[in-house]
Amino acid sequence: MPINQPANQIKLTNVSVVRLKKGGKRFEIACYKNKVREWRTGVETDLDEVVQIENVFVNVSKGQVAPQEDLQKAFGTTDREKITLEILKKGELQVGEKERNAELSSLWRDIATQVASRCVDPSTKRPYTVGVIEKAMSEIHYSVKTGKTAKSQSLDVIKSIQAAKTLPLERARMRVRITMPAKEGKKCKDKVMPNVEKVEDEEWDGEEWELIATIDPGALKVLNELLEVETKGKARVETLSFATVGEGEDDQED
Repeated sequence: MPINQPANQIKLTNVSVVRLKKGGKRFEIACYKNKVREWRTGVETDLDEVVQIENVFVNVSKGQVAPQEDLQKAFGTTDREKITLEILKKGELQVGEKERNAELSSLWRDIATQVASRCVDPSTKRPYTVGVIEKAMSEIHYSVKTGKTAKSQSLDVIKSIQAAKTLPLERARMRVRITMPAKEGKKCKDKVMPNVEKVEDEEWDGEEWELIATIDPGALKVLNELLEVETKGKARVETLSFATVGEGEDDQED
């Protein structure tokens, strides 16, 4: 249902509410659906594309606008743009039960996908399917946390599954060979290296740059996309083998 703002009868459709409690009061702003996350990640930079109406509310659904004196007391200003930016930055995005469940389901799948891309069956050295990982997550009763990234939670899941011994699981590393013209190598080496964990061999022969290195399997897609953009298809990433790593060797990741 659309939310009506009775003061001027503006209908707020597809509204997302961002709420911030400050100075003992609750303040809300009405935003366009999905735009808040885009603004917070830098995809959207135009405030007008994010906020549906400039007013700061006590309650968006009832159309109750926050009194000027409350804004001054809580924020030290009545400048609505400054207040709106603070609420956008620090406030909590309110979502409905259906949307929250969809978000949790998507995050659950993303976590399982990350685990599947990082681990192998120690007996076969082959990756598990995402479905097998999801089953193991259910068996350890893993609870998804919306405030943490899929990557950081995937590391928690790996440790939990290993501790519970519900599924034989080993962290994997991939050996790759990266080759490209020397000119391209000089241009994008600094962008390649953050995705590399260990350099085994590196050669410059004047015409070509060759790098043999160990990477996290999850970095393969990143490298392929990076090199496609940076070298316009002139680079090649070749998978050489998988290797497992011992417990404790990967705890420095965040």
